[in-house]
Amino acid sequence: MNWSDIISNALTAAVALNAAWFALAGIGLNVHFGYTGLLNFGQIGFAAIGAYGVGVSVTYFGWNIWIGMLVGILMAVVLALLLGLPTLRLRADYLAIVTIAAAEIIRLVARSVALRNFSGGSNGINGFSSQFYELSPFSASESYKIGPFFFSSGRLLFVTAVTWVLVVLAVGMVWLLMRSPWGRVLRSIKEDEDAVRALGKSAYSYKLQSLILGGVLGGIAGMMFAIGTATVQPDNFQPPQTFFIWAAMIIGGVGKVWGPVVGSMIFWALLSLTENILRPMASANYSVFGIFDFNTIMEGVQIGQIRFMLVGFGLLLLMVFRPQGLFGDKNEMALDDN
Repeated sequence: MNWSDIISNALTAAVALNAAWFALAGIGLNVHFGYTGLLNFGQIGFAAIGAYGVGVSVTYFGWNIWIGMLVGILMAVVLALLLGLPTLRLRADYLAIVTIAAAEIIRLVARSVALRNFSGGSNGINGFSSQFYELSPFSASESYKIGPFFFSSGRLLFVTAVTWVLVVLAVGMVWLLMRSPWGRVLRSIKEDEDAVRALGKSAYSYKLQSLILGGVLGGIAGMMFAIGTATVQPDNFQPPQTFFIWAAMIIGGVGKVWGPVVGSMIFWALLSLTENILRPMASANYSVFGIFDFNTIMEGVQIGQIRFMLVGFGLLLLMVFRPQGLFGDKNEMALDDN
């Protein structure tokens, strides 16, 4: 077992595109739940609508990719309005039900046969990101190794770097907003919405603004994921992805501006670490305590499921011993159900 390669792969996974766009979506989710107390179980729906916004604009309308990205942002705003206007006057669980249903509706509509000439159906939309990579200073065919981090192509390095820049900008924006009067109202809504109303503030309006801001960040995350893979596949935006983003946010710490970023890096590093440790053990005659071979209890095709089980067990322990996450405050996990 080559431990240097295993550690290098884990460190690369911590800064790879998946970690970057998860961090960006997690920042948006943190605005929703960590600061405002909104239970959004459909963040992947915002990511999907942003990805389809840019993919459809470039592929079927022939627009510039930068205009397509603006379209994706506007679609995320519209989705937030459609979800928030009828639900934000009600209890938090209504928003949770609506958002998870909306995310699945978006996926099923996008992969439907009736819309395959518009959304690509189950095949998705492919090859629309060339304009983005025209700005890349890196060679598309060359691999890059930066310290312990390895990138298989210049295209991957470029889109990953741009996504991390967007993450840093989003962190800075949220940090400033949450220390402004607007951000203090959001925090107050999470603590005691009735008190906010008593002071003459429109809690409904602030919650809608929070839903829009976090949804736009989720939409941008979906765009960068789609551009990085040069495809928009509907099944890449399934509901479990939202809960992976939730897991990343909770690992780092709810209500902490850097929480989703650190949590996302740890989440993907753990997935890489467990896979790269288990796979050699399953393929070789690795003995467990000298009693039996490891490959007799697990096959290679089962590694993907087992690594999620192990990470899930780690999350279970985290929830038992430190429910606020690594850097969070336990009080931030409380939610007013009124």
